[in-house]
Amino acid sequence: MDSIGLIVILGATATGKTSLAIALAKHLNSPILSADSRQVYRHFDIGTAKPTMEERQGVPHYLIDIIEPDRTLTLADYQDRAQTLIAKFHAEGITPILVGGSGLYIKAITAGLKIPRVAPQPELRSQLEELGQNYCYQILQQVDPVGATKIHANDRLRTLRSLEVFYVTGQSLSAQQYEQPPSYPIVQIGLDCDDLDTYRKLVSDRTEQMIENGWLDEIRDLQKRYGKDLPLLKTLGYGEMSDYLDNKTDLDTAKSLTVIHTCQFAKRQRTWFRGSGNGALPIYWLPSGSTWEDAIGILSLY
Repeated sequence: MDSIGLIVILGATATGKTSLAIALAKHLNSPILSADSRQVYRHFDIGTAKPTMEERQGVPHYLIDIIEPDRTLTLADYQDRAQTLIAKFHAEGITPILVGGSGLYIKAITAGLKIPRVAPQPELRSQLEELGQNYCYQILQQVDPVGATKIHANDRLRTLRSLEVFYVTGQSLSAQQYEQPPSYPIVQIGLDCDDLDTYRKLVSDRTEQMIENGWLDEIRDLQKRYGKDLPLLKTLGYGEMSDYLDNKTDLDTAKSLTVIHTCQFAKRQRTWFRGSGNGALPIYWLPSGSTWEDAIGILSLY
């Protein structure tokens, strides 16, 4: 196990990645690097299932709360920060644990994606947003048909980013991306729940717990601070609960839609991790609820 340069714990949302990672990190005395595209934003805590301050006690966490939600953190920005941290830990003889369900964030590190360094273009984005997501996605299909197949039609942020790169550089994002994998060994451990009924109950219970923990108050505060049109307030869970707070639906419907949309999102995550989106590295799958001892069993092979 001394030869491992990076341990990755990945999988669909609500499969227990955080609890496994924290338990494993305590056993190995390792730091945790988040690979979650929403946990990087400050104040988006409950709805993103961000580790609580109590959970972070005794385990250093990085790449959480690193940017304000009204600013943009590009994939290249995230990659730079993560690679710098990993190099720092390696120099200290430490193996970090990368944890999350954002497939592209993970692949940016494990496959060493080469990403165009194009700064956010607020004016261009504003013009594109006025066209609407459906029309923007149609444009993307024309200018980058390969890249469009890897982006869901409703994924507004990635659609805008791809168009942004195209209009700034004159080349599609997919044409500019290639891989240069890191030299250090990487072990990937995946968590999954094969029983759909059990998984749906996990998501439903977590949604109820988030509301009990003050999720609605969190959204109210975010709306007051950044305005109701903040793009992150339209993402999974936040959008459904925002509709309830704006009297566009009732709470039961908002909860039900959150569960449905989360299950649909998890299906896309599974497809990514079990398909070519993961890259060439193998994933050792464990059932949701597995312990750090189960993970050690895999790591002991190295």
